[in-house]
Amino acid sequence: MKCPYCSNPDTRVIDSRPAEDGNSIRRRRSCDVCGKRFTTYEKVETIPLIIIKKDNNREQYDRAKIEGGVLRACYKRPVSAADIQKTIDDIETAIFNSEEKEISSSAVGEIVMDKLEKLDPVAYVRFASVYREFKDVNTFMEELKKILDK
Repeated sequence: MKCPYCSNPDTRVIDSRPAEDGNSIRRRRSCDVCGKRFTTYEKVETIPLIIIKKDNNREQYDRAKIEGGVLRACYKRPVSAADIQKTIDDIETAIFNSEEKEISSSAVGEIVMDKLEKLDPVAYVRFASVYREFKDVNTFMEELKKILDK
């Protein structure tokens, strides 16, 4: 790391620790030439994920949208906040593990439904009714039968 004061190309790391946000490393450094100290932050570079919507519009991935959908599906259900957050983390991990730069919203929806089915059957059906755009009671009953048959 180059010293910001004297531009010496070699500096020493004195101390390393996680930064307050928990997503980066804070390093205290010292220059061997001028003796001044400075702090650097090291963060993993992430590739922005693009979601391809049903109408072929593209938008940047937004965790808050998944959180909102899962929270609405779990509304007034006996599911702990910790379980909901773990499920959202699992969904996000599955999305990013695909290592794609672009992913369709339908693929994201299927991942969410798969995780919700394991979390709470009622939350799963709630989410599926909106996601799959159930048109009538028969479509709703078909989805319920799938759950009951398992």
